[in-house]
Amino acid sequence: MLNEQQLNDIKRIQDICEKEESIQLKLNWEMLKARKENEKMDFFHYENDTLIGFLAIYRFGNEYEICGMVHPSYRLCGVFIDLFNDAITAIPDNAKRILINAPAKSQSAKNWLQTKTCEYTFSEYQMKWEYKKLESKDNFVQLREATSEDMEIKIKLDVACFCFDEAGAREFNENNGKNDQKVSYIIEANHEPVGKVGVSHDEKESYIYGFAVFPKFQGQGYGRRALTQIVRDEQKTGKDILLEVAVENKHALKLYEDCGFHAYEVQDYYSLTRLSD
Repeated sequence: MLNEQQLNDIKRIQDICEKEESIQLKLNWEMLKARKENEKMDFFHYENDTLIGFLAIYRFGNEYEICGMVHPSYRLCGVFIDLFNDAITAIPDNAKRILINAPAKSQSAKNWLQTKTCEYTFSEYQMKWEYKKLESKDNFVQLREATSEDMEIKIKLDVACFCFDEAGAREFNENNGKNDQKVSYIIEANHEPVGKVGVSHDEKESYIYGFAVFPKFQGQGYGRRALTQIVRDEQKTGKDILLEVAVENKHALKLYEDCGFHAYEVQDYYSLTRLSD
C-alpha cells in the first residue's frame, strides 16, 4: 500500500518528466492507489529525501507491465537500471509475458530500450472525449452495477476479449475489485448479459476501462449504446473522459472516434525476451 507522501512524490516527478519531453506517462493511477499491504510492486530511489526515480509493475493475470521514470537531472547515472533490476527479480519466473511501456515520443525511453533485449510488440492510443452531441437515450441496453455474483461473467469476457487464460482472468478480477474510485458495470440487453465496462475516477478525470462485449453480440450496437450512456453520465461531472485502445483494433477505434474520442498520445509496448542481462 502506497502512502499519501509516496503518491505525492510520484505525481511530482511525473509532472517534471512529462514537461521535460512533452509526453504523457501511463502510470495507471487507479492501480497505484489500490495497492495492497505488503505488495512489492513499486520501487523508489530517493536522494536527500527527494524522489528522483520510480518504477512500477502492473499485473494483468500472468502478464506484467513495467513503467518508470527518472528525474531529467539524474539520468545516465544508473538510477533506472537499478530500479529495473530490482523489479525484474520481483516478477515470477513463470510470467507469461513482461511488457515494458514507454511513451512513443520519449527519446530517453528509446535510448534506454536499445540497451535491453526486447522487441516492439504493439501500441495503444490514449484517447480523450471532445464534446459531441450524443444519441438520444433509449432502453436498447441497460447498465447495472456489477456484484460479486457477476464474477464468472467478467472472467468469461476477459478470456473472450482480452486474451486472458481463465486462471489469469480469475486472479485479476479477484485482485481488482470495487473500490471508492472505480465502479464496474454489466451491460445487459433483453435481460441478458452482453458485456461489461468499468469507470475509475480521480479529481480531474474519468477513465473508461475493461470495455468488452461478447463476440456473439458484437456488431449489433450494444457497445455503442453502452459507451454513449457512460459518456453521457460522466459528462455531467465536468471531468475529462479518457480511454485506451490498441492501434491495430480498427473496429474499436472507429467506435470510439464515432462517439467523440480523439487520440492525444501513443504508448508503445516492448516484450522483454530475457529476464536478466
